[in-house]
Amino acid sequence: MAFIDYYKILGLTKKATDKEIKKAYRKLARKYHPDLNPNDKVAEKKFKEVNEANEVLSNLENRKKYDQYGEHWEHAEEYEKARQQEQYANSRGKSGRYSEEDFSDFFENMFGGSSQRTQGRNVQFRGQDFNAALQLTLKEAYTTHKRTLTVHNKKIRITIPAGVENGQVIKINGHGGKGMNNGPNGDLYIQFSIVNNTTFKRDRENLYTSLDIDLYKALLGGEVMVNTFNGKVKLTIKPETQNGTKVKLKGKGFPKYKKEGQYGDLYITYRIKTPTNLSTKEKELFIELSKLR
Repeated sequence: MAFIDYYKILGLTKKATDKEIKKAYRKLARKYHPDLNPNDKVAEKKFKEVNEANEVLSNLENRKKYDQYGEHWEHAEEYEKARQQEQYANSRGKSGRYSEEDFSDFFENMFGGSSQRTQGRNVQFRGQDFNAALQLTLKEAYTTHKRTLTVHNKKIRITIPAGVENGQVIKINGHGGKGMNNGPNGDLYIQFSIVNNTTFKRDRENLYTSLDIDLYKALLGGEVMVNTFNGKVKLTIKPETQNGTKVKLKGKGFPKYKKEGQYGDLYITYRIKTPTNLSTKEKELFIELSKLR
């Protein structure tokens, strides 16, 4: 796996303080956020790299491991343990001192070398986990569909379940970094960013919207066609409906995540529109009506 310089990604050096790391991350995360760069593949990649760098460098213990082991920082403890075992094995035939040559052989073994002294004592290591960001529209998140991603120059075909939420992270087993010495591959973690370009507001599996109705339908009742997320339905308005009245359309909301055929509800708030530019006759009729009340 090619070395990834997390400090360079954040525009920092190894001498950077925790405060400087946090400040750089916030600045770059805002700059490359998917919501501000819709359909921008370059920004999407940068956003992923910035998040990955921050995950490592903002954690004091992880940062120490990264500074010492680079891209293999996640295996620091295994390296130390294997190094101790290597030292013990070598010390049985030597004075007990661990030479630089031994240390080189150990790392040659860790990175797939074939030194005679280390051959046969290879230690398996799990591959590195990868992180990726994927942007969807609310319409795309409404249905289960397949998507091909390119992660570290590798194409991966995944199925995205309907109902995935903004900020949700799902794990794809075995699609991370390749394991070392026949060790298992790491996993791929995908974080979703949902862009809502509709008139509906989403809260988990429920949807919310508003509907303008004229004064006459509000007073006398009637029928109107209303938009739901997957088509129009006929809605009956009761007589004397008040402004701000809410109605619920059961099962017309968003799909429930990984619950096939189950949906939330759609809540509609009525907004009564007062008529304008009244004619003389209309004004006279309203005056007559006001006298009756």
